[in-house]
Amino acid sequence: MDLTSKQRAQLRGLANGIDTILQIGKDGIGENLVKQADDALEARELIKGRVLDNNLDYDARRAAEELARATRSEVVQVIGTKFVLYRESHSKPREKRIQLANGGRKKP
Repeated sequence: MDLTSKQRAQLRGLANGIDTILQIGKDGIGENLVKQADDALEARELIKGRVLDNNLDYDARRAAEELARATRSEVVQVIGTKFVLYRESHSKPREKRIQLANGGRKKP
């Protein structure tokens, strides 16, 4: 699923109010970090992560893209050492999920 620019803008706005819950340290992206990110995405749909200074292998863009691939999510934003990922939850009731904008497309 590719996000439209309108949907990205909506998710960036929502991400402003959330705390960073993932930290990629010197060990990089391992099985445990992927599992943690996957669980967090299923519970919250939108998560914020950070690449710590002691990690010499990853910059935030590369870490976000690799983690997004591993968790089947979308990279919403990367700024400095922080990044935001989104994936629609399938365990939450539909009314409790993040309702994305339709992307500005007109219905026929």
